[in-house]
Amino acid sequence: MRLDKYLKVSRLIKRRTVANEACDAGRVLLNDKPARASAAVKTGDIIEIQFGSKNVKVEVLDVKETVRKEEVESMFRYL
Repeated sequence: MRLDKYLKVSRLIKRRTVANEACDAGRVLLNDKPARASAAVKTGDIIEIQFGSKNVKVEVLDVKETVRKEEVESMFRYL
């Protein structure tokens, strides 16, 4: 799955366009490397997002095309 879509489906970022812009600005790291929005996300990857002065680092546990709000926590875990 594309990185921008994963960020939206997992609700780490609310909108896919915002996720796309964050990737273009270099604020999203995939396995400690700047990632493009089209980068493939798989189980076990580490995603780090820089929100201003706050950093969010998560490990991908599951990749699903669609997920309900209650099940979102099973997709990643905070590091």
